[in-house]
Amino acid sequence: MSKRSLSPKKVSESRTVMTEMIMPNDTNPMGNLMGGYLMRWMDIACAICAGKHCESHVVTAAVDHISFQNPIRLGDVITLEACVTRAFSTSVEIFVQVYANDLKGQQPRRCNHAYFTFVALDDEKKEPIAVAPVLPLSSEEQSLYESAQRRREMRLVLAGRMKVKEATEIRKLFMETD
Repeated sequence: MSKRSLSPKKVSESRTVMTEMIMPNDTNPMGNLMGGYLMRWMDIACAICAGKHCESHVVTAAVDHISFQNPIRLGDVITLEACVTRAFSTSVEIFVQVYANDLKGQQPRRCNHAYFTFVALDDEKKEPIAVAPVLPLSSEEQSLYESAQRRREMRLVLAGRMKVKEATEIRKLFMETD
């Protein structure tokens, strides 16, 4: 059994890239990728990323708003890019972006994105365990890291696990400053 490290980890250490080709059985009658298939692939890419960061089994705890910005068509090739944005005591937030282009690599476009939250589990896959902190290095990583606390509070408030008055980051957004 390998020993887990709780030392801070760079985002790049767990970044995950996954590629899929859209086949006829993946599409709806309009020839576009069915949303459920895309959500499944997003969950898989994010779970791999979270598992690498946590060095453990992980389970999906929450999925924030998944945006469907551009259709993905039959024959397109999609690339899913997942990265850890922040770690909390036993969970990690993962940001995933989906890009599509044709088989020749032409007409690239960003189609979807979402935030997934995973909880790390012990070897028996029963109890949550502590996870290593995230070490954001780039300005983009730092921005995602800083905004993760607001997203976490929003998830907890909407799930009824936190009262709005306890959500300090969310309240800051709505308080007037002099």
